Amino acid sequence: MAETESSPTRIVLWVIVAAATLTVMAGAILGPVVPEIQSALGVSDTAAGLIITTHGGVIVLASPIVGALIDRIGPRRPFIGGLAIYGLGGGAGLLVDSYLPLLASRVVLGVGTAAVYTSITVLLYQLYAGQAMERALGYRSSANSAGAAVWPLVGGAAGTVTWNLPFAVYLIALPLGALALLTIPEPAATSTASDKSGNTAETTTTLRERLAATAAIVGARPQLLAVYLLYFTANTLLYVVVVFYPQFLDGVGVKSSAAISLYLAVNGAAGGVTAVAYDRLRKRVSRLTLVGIAVGLWTLGFAGVSAVTTARGALLPVVLFGAGIGLVFPSAFAWVEQFAPATKQGQFSAYLASVGYTGQFLAPVLFDR
Repeated sequence: MAETESSPTRIVLWVIVAAATLTVMAGAILGPVVPEIQSALGVSDTAAGLIITTHGGVIVLASPIVGALIDRIGPRRPFIGGLAIYGLGGGAGLLVDSYLPLLASRVVLGVGTAAVYTSITVLLYQLYAGQAMERALGYRSSANSAGAAVWPLVGGAAGTVTWNLPFAVYLIALPLGALALLTIPEPAATSTASDKSGNTAETTTTLRERLAATAAIVGARPQLLAVYLLYFTANTLLYVVVVFYPQFLDGVGVKSSAAISLYLAVNGAAGGVTAVAYDRLRKRVSRLTLVGIAVGLWTLGFAGVSAVTTARGALLPVVLFGAGIGLVFPSAFAWVEQFAPATKQGQFSAYLASVGYTGQFLAPVLFDR
């Protein structure tokens, strides 16, 4: 269902964009306060790290279930419900003072994040079309980049007051969910829609039948596998920068956490700029060309790291890498909309979320020296 460029459409878009920043905030806001959490709860480095990564593992597992639900009932209710679960699960950390209950709250947060993440994707597919969809996907990716730049700064500032104050920020999802309830329209139902080949999707009843149906779709549309690989790679490289670039910065004299956070903020800001411009760039060149440009920027960025010897010079690699991310993310979302059957947009968008968070989770392992 494509909407016209009117005030209600802008309100809907900005509610969705605001929610998109929360999917990044889920882990990013706690990064600066992990040492304080570890000290307050008296846990090991590994246990403290799980507070950051647990929700990502839950997203990988929960996203396909959420995607199937979205295909059945549409994205609006999972989006609103996901915001409520997100707010309650994340905000619970404000009241928790022991490790295991805090870890359990991160599991709840992961379920809410999975619902919000995939619902956003399908809402943009169903509420917008053509160039408007390209623009909306660019804004969504720009919001993700902005969140990666801003939320760590917010978390660090809140953490200077007390270790658990950053958890209060998750409660933003509750009024945002109420606003979504009032503003987000019910998209046209997709349960009876035909796929892009003109065939109506079959209804399957058993897990084996569903897996067989999914395999048949992927076999007929192998481009989807390439899109998932691209998104996995982009997320893996993104977290390589997040995890390992601070270590590199230490070697060029940038040692304070505040200074390091600024470099990561610049990385996010660069991605936000190219993502905002994404729909205008798409008017001139193909998605494949934009992805090729992104790969070139990444290559230059990573190659340039070996030549950097000053703190000022260390800015250029993160700018190049962030700019590439801003081109790849909306391209991946748009390709899933193009290649996935209309009746399975939730399912195949959920797979995109799963492979992305898998890449983030595996980045430290795959690139550990």
